[in-house]
Amino acid sequence: MSRHPEVKWAERADKVYITVLLPDSKNAKVNLEPEGVFTLSANAGADNNLYELKLDLYDKVNVEESKISIGVRNIVCVLEKAEKVWWKKLLRGEGKAPHYIKVDWDKWVDEDEENGPGDIDLGGMDFSSFGNMGGMDGSGMDDFEDSSDDEEQEVTKPSEQDMNKADGNAKQAEQGAGTMEKKETDVST
Repeated sequence: MSRHPEVKWAERADKVYITVLLPDSKNAKVNLEPEGVFTLSANAGADNNLYELKLDLYDKVNVEESKISIGVRNIVCVLEKAEKVWWKKLLRGEGKAPHYIKVDWDKWVDEDEENGPGDIDLGGMDFSSFGNMGGMDGSGMDDFEDSSDDEEQEVTKPSEQDMNKADGNAKQAEQGAGTMEKKETDVST
């Protein structure tokens, strides 16, 4: 009797990602039909068990544009949809998907979030005139007075008394730290 491998899936409007988790698979045979029938058979595991899978996908796929890669740890399939529409689910028919089919949250994108940060739709806005906004090129800046009094302030060097006071505080901090270390070592002995 054959076993079922774990399957993860995610989709975009134009493609479906299917990852079959089957480490060290041998003799893997993958078939994809235009009607959306995906079949796989392979041997894997220490006992060389037979794994088989048949998925009746929700809709038709473009076999020529789809890609399948058989790797050491898994079999990755990028299936191009025949129509660029979001599917309600992965498989045809009513009811829940089998327990070995799970959502691939690493690849998942919600339908309303399909445009990633690099693909933001700006609705045809023209940004070419933004460089001529008031203030950007210096025009109109003379209307404002500089309320800063930095030029009128005197900068003075710290006095020797201030330096000695700061130096004394640093020495007290060092002495305090030394007594703490001493106390901690006394407690531990």
